[in-house]
Amino acid sequence: MPQYTLNVLGLEIRFKTDADEGRVDAAKALVEDLFNQISQGGKNINKEILLTVLALSLADDVLQAKSELRSIESKLGSLLKID
Repeated sequence: MPQYTLNVLGLEIRFKTDADEGRVDAAKALVEDLFNQISQGGKNINKEILLTVLALSLADDVLQAKSELRSIESKLGSLLKID
């Protein structure tokens, strides 16, 4: 399993993952882009609050995607039923 050392938002992190380098880079870019969008309000909010808002935003995206997947699976299941 590859090990990565990244600097994300000024924090150096090390971790192992089965994800390839392209996925790791894409995830880092997404986090940094979302962080920049959230912090553009011009207010001087501390990094912990911004990272918490970012985590909640990403968690909401995951929950919405799972809900949509369940809906699609249900529709496909209905279409594939043979009466």
